[in-house]
Amino acid sequence: MISDFAAIDFETANECPSSVCSVGVVVVRGGCITDSFYSLIHPEPEYYKWFCQRVHGLSAEDTEDAPVFPFVWERVVPLIEGLPLVAHNARFDEGCLKAAHRVYQMDYPDYQFYDTLAASRRFFGMSLPNHQLQTVAAACGFDLTNHHHALADAEACAHIALQIL
Repeated sequence: MISDFAAIDFETANECPSSVCSVGVVVVRGGCITDSFYSLIHPEPEYYKWFCQRVHGLSAEDTEDAPVFPFVWERVVPLIEGLPLVAHNARFDEGCLKAAHRVYQMDYPDYQFYDTLAASRRFFGMSLPNHQLQTVAAACGFDLTNHHHALADAEACAHIALQIL
């Protein structure tokens, strides 16, 4: 079981992985949540698709004055330094992180990612109707009431990780 990690979740403005428009980070040390961070992000490319807005409820008006990714990420780096990252469907979040680093020509550290979606499939198998974040969170005793808010999703992911990773 891992007891030191940072759970992370991104929301995107459109179909491009680099279009992160919000990030939530929950830091866990010694098996306890010790810190959290949330920020809106001015997306790149700078447009919103209706299907993304329908999922998370964010729009161009919400992020027009938000900082761009490099300024947000410089605040995240000290929080996650030396920690593995955990995400539910890590392929998506790691893809967003790599794409944003590429777009802004930032060096990408080789972050270690753990995936609570894959862990849920191994741990729960067919006992759950699906392995969506809210379903797995409920099975782990966490009530995810604000699904698709990046910080709420990161917190749910942290609770799942503490139960099944």
